[in-house]
Amino acid sequence: MHILMLSDVYFPRINGVSTSIKSFRAALQSHGHKVTLVAPRYDGVNELDIDDQENIIRIPSRGLFMSPEDRLMRSHWYRQLLGKLHERNITLVHSHTPFIAYFWGQRLKRDLRIPHITTYHTYFQDYAKHYIPFLPDLLLRWGSRVFTTRQCNSVDGVIAPSEAMHSLLEKFGVTSPIYRLPTGLELGAIPKGNGTSFRQKHGINPNRPVLVNVGRMAFEKNIDFLLRTIPFIRQQIPDILLVLAGEGPALASLQQLAHKLNIHDQVRFIGYLDRELALWDCYSAANLFVFASKTETQGLVLLEAMSQSVPVVSTAFLGTKDILQPQRGALIAEDDPTQFARLVVRVLKEPALHARMTNEARDYVNQWSADAMTQRLLTCYKNHLYAEAEAASVKAV
Repeated sequence: MHILMLSDVYFPRINGVSTSIKSFRAALQSHGHKVTLVAPRYDGVNELDIDDQENIIRIPSRGLFMSPEDRLMRSHWYRQLLGKLHERNITLVHSHTPFIAYFWGQRLKRDLRIPHITTYHTYFQDYAKHYIPFLPDLLLRWGSRVFTTRQCNSVDGVIAPSEAMHSLLEKFGVTSPIYRLPTGLELGAIPKGNGTSFRQKHGINPNRPVLVNVGRMAFEKNIDFLLRTIPFIRQQIPDILLVLAGEGPALASLQQLAHKLNIHDQVRFIGYLDRELALWDCYSAANLFVFASKTETQGLVLLEAMSQSVPVVSTAFLGTKDILQPQRGALIAEDDPTQFARLVVRVLKEPALHARMTNEARDYVNQWSADAMTQRLLTCYKNHLYAEAEAASVKAV
């Protein structure tokens, strides 16, 4: 099988979509399938970049005013792309984002006569207000719902990364087949982080209690909530430190909030980290991973933290519920800074509880292997390939 994946985002842009694509591509290839990825170029050069070794085709792109970190593939390159794909005998197209990638997926479905599957990675109803603030929230939510439903009903199948997203799409009125399929972790490819090295590099006392959050510094990630918990935690643990790894449009606002709350000595913004080693060192340096986003369709960073035997305190909304509900290696907090802070203090001050959660996290993450999830993805692909072949044979008769 030769799968074509299309996405409006991929590394070096770091987010959950990029991580999901990388994980599934590696696992599919390990099972003997070919996977070609089409994604934006990030260097602004106006020519196709075809990496035959990695099976990645980079499309010339332009910047986005509302999201400077992202790029939009230039749509007029479709014909050149189609010419290259005719040589590759693509059997199925899988889009991961709803912009140029989705529309090209629909065109390829028609031009190559192959099924088109899409993954609904992003809960746009809650994201849109942060990027189009000049329109009424009610109008944005309605528009996002209509946009999502129309796209999902036009493809052959939809992958939802969590039970919450599966239910939401059904509530929207999506009638295409929906498959609940989380992204797995490439456990064999995840190194053991060196927390001691990370603390030395960043001048953090080896005995200082450290909370870590990894993710894009964006308004929808609810990182301001984490900052508001620090004054309450500091009352019980005066030397607490919150390390925030990531960059994004909310960074300046969050830095200002840290000063306003007078917690700038308890917060360290360290920017994006290399996923090869530095990111895992950061996870390992934590006594506890903290998370409060309300818009995650899954929440892979929770599992990444657990892969380093780091316990978690998090709120549970949308996709994070699937990971957190068993409460193995994690405690679920209410959407209230004082209650969240009490749980953090409890875990840090009760060594037996911390040790138990650490062991649970290490064992629990093994249930989320990329290999197991990829087997389910292959079943989804094959269902639609069989359906396509059957429809073609009926039409021929």
